[in-house]
Amino acid sequence: MSDRRGEIVKNIIDGHVIREQTYGDRTILEYGLVLQNVISHQDRIHIEEQRQIRRAIFEDGDIIDDYQLQGDGEGSFRESHLRQSFREDSYGSIKRNITYDRLAVVQYAERWWNEYNPNFKRFDSDCTNYVSQCIHAGGVPMKGFPDQANGWWYKNSQWSYSWTVAHAFRWYVSGTKSGINVQEVSSPDQLLRGDVICYDFNGDGNWQHTTIVVAKDGDGMPLVNAHTTDSRMRYWSYEDSTAWTSNIKYKFFHILDEQ
Repeated sequence: MSDRRGEIVKNIIDGHVIREQTYGDRTILEYGLVLQNVISHQDRIHIEEQRQIRRAIFEDGDIIDDYQLQGDGEGSFRESHLRQSFREDSYGSIKRNITYDRLAVVQYAERWWNEYNPNFKRFDSDCTNYVSQCIHAGGVPMKGFPDQANGWWYKNSQWSYSWTVAHAFRWYVSGTKSGINVQEVSSPDQLLRGDVICYDFNGDGNWQHTTIVVAKDGDGMPLVNAHTTDSRMRYWSYEDSTAWTSNIKYKFFHILDEQ
């Protein structure tokens, strides 16, 4: 926050116990934690929010460990499941010249940032599923049903890998024959509301996380919403994440207004 020349003027924390188990002198407590930071930045005020599921371990009344159960990155996925051939399959008939509705994207992202739309399956690593829903709400057409390894779609409680897996989504979006009309840009300040950021936390070529841009801070830098660690108006770089490393790589995708 100091590097951004901002200030946390108020911090609100709330929590609730989910379950508690005791084994002799050791107690394991799982709990939900809600954090809100009221941030003043360049004469603007916004509220950054996170919802975490954590586990605390106590022994003889003393806390000996505490950690987050659901991190920002998702695990690796077998490479055979990540290959996308980008065939010209279609999900029904694809309409042309659809205008991407950024307001609808942000409205959806705000409505569901800390809840889960019952029309879609909830995943343990839900970040890409959430972003896929957001951009589809903005008008990006589905494509490729029923082939899981091709296209980008969700139908009848089935889905493509690119709809739910961060690595597959990153490569589908950048594919020349994908159904999403995007432009990769070189810096985050070039993104608009409704655009997408992909994250490779370890810098090893395994893309693990996806977020949706919902606002800009006083410097014109993106604030993002995300699932898994449910986050609202979080600073785009994720330096506060336990998954962050100094080797992190980003991809910035500007979704074009004509789809």
